[in-house]
Amino acid sequence: MKVSDLGLKNVDNQTVQYCLPDNNLSCTKSIRPEVEYIAVYIFVSVTSVLTVFLNLLVIISISHFKQLHTPTNVLILSLAVADLIAGLILMPVQGMKLIEPCWYFGEMFCSIFPLILNVIVIASLGNMIIISVDRFIAVNDPLRYPLKVNIYRAIVSIVVNWLFSSIYSSYLMFDLLLHPEKNHTCIGECVIVFTLESLIIDTFICLVIPCCIIIPLYMKICFVAKRQARHLNSVTEKKAKSEKKAARTLGIVVGVYLLCWMPFYIVTLSFGHDENDVLIINVMNWIVCMNSCMNPLIYAMFYQWFRVSAKYILTLKIFEPSSEYLNLFPEEK
Repeated sequence: MKVSDLGLKNVDNQTVQYCLPDNNLSCTKSIRPEVEYIAVYIFVSVTSVLTVFLNLLVIISISHFKQLHTPTNVLILSLAVADLIAGLILMPVQGMKLIEPCWYFGEMFCSIFPLILNVIVIASLGNMIIISVDRFIAVNDPLRYPLKVNIYRAIVSIVVNWLFSSIYSSYLMFDLLLHPEKNHTCIGECVIVFTLESLIIDTFICLVIPCCIIIPLYMKICFVAKRQARHLNSVTEKKAKSEKKAARTLGIVVGVYLLCWMPFYIVTLSFGHDENDVLIINVMNWIVCMNSCMNPLIYAMFYQWFRVSAKYILTLKIFEPSSEYLNLFPEEK
């Protein structure tokens, strides 16, 4: 089974030229209307900048303000770091591949880029799972939550997650790293080859297992939240609003996760062997990368502390003396 990131598809009535005009051994590409290039590059640029900006806000907020130094926020920080790298490196390259069939970054980066992509993607998924477990413990066993979860254990889980992501991705890409030119048919091509078996295993690790963990946990969280709301009659109205907000937020988390990942693996398993469907695969890759832009919106922008800290950051108040001790929860005064 062959997945070509930079395959060719000649279109009738379009001028075809070499990727490297001075080299007849280079791959060829179709000349597209200029408006297509402009539209795609504007979209990619705006989305990448937005991803970097949002995740930088999350990283600076959690790193700077003392009130945010909690186990949950440390996990969100790890997720934001992965998404920041995605916005800086992965999204621009994946965006270019939507319209540009040629690879101009050299054979070495052709091998390194898929490795970085897999490490970041799997680390991001791992962070999402850890956050789900953290929220489950916090809701299901709130009294013993401080004993079970602390910053040290959160950091250990993050380190293990990144190590697993790196080791698994290196194993998956081992042959490509050793022989980057093995599957190239012409100069200016970057091709990744996976067996059907490896794709199936990857689907289980990156889709089936996370879904089997995240969805039941969130269902349990919603069930516990409803049960707690029924027993807290003195604050019924407040709890009801909180329950609806939690259910809505968790529904968005699960929905966006499935929306970004299920189409990718369905398409990869169905069409990954057909080089004529490279554009479809590249679009699915881009949708996966878009999750890095959505994560800070889901995990951070629904929190009041994010809105308050973002205001302090954008107004440069973080440079004032003792700004790290500013109160991000004014209603608790």
